[in-house]
Amino acid sequence: MQHAKPLPALLAQRYHGWKATTHAENAAWYRRLATEGQRPKAMVISCCDSRVHVTSIFGADTGEFFIHRNIANLVPPYEPDGAQHGTSAAVEFAVTALKVAHLIIVGHSRCGGVQGCLDMCAGRAPELEEKTSFVGRWMDLLRPGYERMVARDLPAADQPRALEQEAVLVSLENLMTFPFVRSAVEARTLSLHGLWTEIGEGGLEYYDAEENRFLPV
Repeated sequence: MQHAKPLPALLAQRYHGWKATTHAENAAWYRRLATEGQRPKAMVISCCDSRVHVTSIFGADTGEFFIHRNIANLVPPYEPDGAQHGTSAAVEFAVTALKVAHLIIVGHSRCGGVQGCLDMCAGRAPELEEKTSFVGRWMDLLRPGYERMVARDLPAADQPRALEQEAVLVSLENLMTFPFVRSAVEARTLSLHGLWTEIGEGGLEYYDAEENRFLPV
């Protein structure tokens, strides 16, 4: 591969700093992870957004979370069509192989993907409607959430947050279309959780199914 370049100096320096401190201080733990494998109790599906750092939010150590990130923390519906499905593969592995006890969807404020969906569905982003737009076709997953949000007749200022939370709900709904997820949930060996975090203030809300709304943790 001719186009691959050496690691930037800044990142190389950070690596050596980590190796000399964090890794050195926890060498036995890293060796245990390497030899015994991972046993995470939870899978987290979060957004690719660099501002969302779920291990920091929960103070998690290496090996605690099985993490999958994608645009707008979306889970597609179950589609066993023989095609390549990265998010579905991660869910399958977490539930059937790792047998995680919790599957957590984490949405967040100021989500660029959700804003793109909002603009696309409102006719303000025709470029996302193009078949060649990977982002647009991915954000089609959120159209049902957009329709529910529109039906609430919210002020424009409240729509981004509402749609960010709809992204969490759409993902939870789609998770239940996977037979192995539904089976584990019904057997009570797996629980699903929906969270939304406010980046600026560090707030965290969870979806309460009985209240049918997000509440502060």
